[in-house]
Amino acid sequence: MNELSWFWIALALIVPPVVGGLVALPLWLRGEPIFGNLVGTAVIFGAAIALILRERVELDRLAQRCLDQGFYCFPEPAAFTRYAIYAFIALFEVMALFSVSLKVEEKIRRRGYDPEWR
Repeated sequence: MNELSWFWIALALIVPPVVGGLVALPLWLRGEPIFGNLVGTAVIFGAAIALILRERVELDRLAQRCLDQGFYCFPEPAAFTRYAIYAFIALFEVMALFSVSLKVEEKIRRRGYDPEWR
C-alpha cells in the first residue's frame, strides 16, 4: 500500500489523450471544433474517472485484506493524493487537447488563402 500504481499512471498519460485526439480530429476537420473538444474532453475525463474508481476498488481490497489479518493500515500516499494524480493528468491532457484544437483550427482557416497572403 506504500507505492503508486505506476503502470496505471503511465496508461493515463498515454492512452486517453491519443484516443481523445483521434475521436476529436474528424470533428475538428469537419469544422466543428467545439463539439470535437467536448467529445475529446469526455473521453479524457471519462478515462480519469474510470482510473480513479479502479484505484478506489484496489485500495478497498487492500484495506479489507489488512482488516482480515487483524490490523488497520493506511495507504501511503493517501487516497486523495492518488485520485488527484489522475485528475491533474486529465486536466493537463484536456488543456493540451484544446491547444492542439487551436492549431488545427488555425491551419484549416488559413487553408483558403493564397500562400503570399498567409
